[in-house]
Amino acid sequence: MAKSKTGAKVAVACAADAHVLLAATSAAQKGIADFVLVGDRARINEVAQSNGLDISNFEIVHEPDDAAACAAAVALVADDTASALMKGSIDTSVVVRAALAKDAGMRTGKKLSHVAAFELPTYQKLLFVTDAAINIAPDIDGKKDIIANGVEALHNLGIAAPKVALLAAKEKADEKMPVTMEYAELVKLHKDGLFADAIIDGPLALDNAISTESCEIKGITSPINGEADLLMCPDIEAGNILYKSLAFLAGAKNGGVVLGAKRPIILTSRADSAESKLISIALSVLF
Repeated sequence: MAKSKTGAKVAVACAADAHVLLAATSAAQKGIADFVLVGDRARINEVAQSNGLDISNFEIVHEPDDAAACAAAVALVADDTASALMKGSIDTSVVVRAALAKDAGMRTGKKLSHVAAFELPTYQKLLFVTDAAINIAPDIDGKKDIIANGVEALHNLGIAAPKVALLAAKEKADEKMPVTMEYAELVKLHKDGLFADAIIDGPLALDNAISTESCEIKGITSPINGEADLLMCPDIEAGNILYKSLAFLAGAKNGGVVLGAKRPIILTSRADSAESKLISIALSVLF
């Protein structure tokens, strides 16, 4: 799908990273996107040469200071020279700080949130998870923004009415578990017309969200019915643990993008593979 798009260009902040450059050269060869590499020119070329990567067709913007390189990459996205921002060899907080600077031109009024995609041999379709990287403990208004970002992302992938499962440790609202009460309120708002272009239910335990058999055994009636497209996690701990369990224990192919800014932001972990970074680039083009 990403190959069918044209004109995508990714600005990479602090681009002297082997996995990032490998993903960029692969994406360019596949016709997914072009790249602008921002950072120390000598270091970028050294990393490319030591890994046998040809980056001669990429524009390099020389900026040896890391914070300034992040700001320069953000500026390329804000003025529409590039269509997505990608983190290279730099801490996530530095990139996010540059992107959210008041005069950077990337703010939209929406809350930023991370949406990850997983391809699993044990699940019949792509499975998406939000939010595993940005929001620590979002309140109900934050959760609304996170769901909105996720639903819009899945629409851009051609999923007309994504099934969104609001994950918790049980299937019933319980005052002792505040997040379940928030979920009950979100479902009520959904029934009243919020997110009319999605199917939302919760609280649901993970098994009820992804297993029709589990729903049948437990006698759970839900419009999700074990066929979720998007798993909404209650907080960053749950999201991060689920993300890394799927990636490292289940061996899922995966990628992720931060949404809510003017353009997508690719904030892959240093531990993520070049393939994961490539998938994230493709997702950013589609999102």
